[in-house]
Amino acid sequence: MDKATKYVLAATFLSFMFSIYLFFFMDSPDSKLYGIFVGIWVPSILSAFTVLKNSFRKEN
Repeated sequence: MDKATKYVLAATFLSFMFSIYLFFFMDSPDSKLYGIFVGIWVPSILSAFTVLKNSFRKEN
């Protein structure tokens, strides 16, 4: 696994853990919405990375 993939996986894992924290452990009235919003980052980060990685492969 290359360095970029490790960084992206670490970022998605941190985003996932942060969304769980916001959703379940925050006491704000809007914490569930914040948790859902941050949870949407996980597939967004992974799909953006996949698109960028594939576009660089096609260029080379």
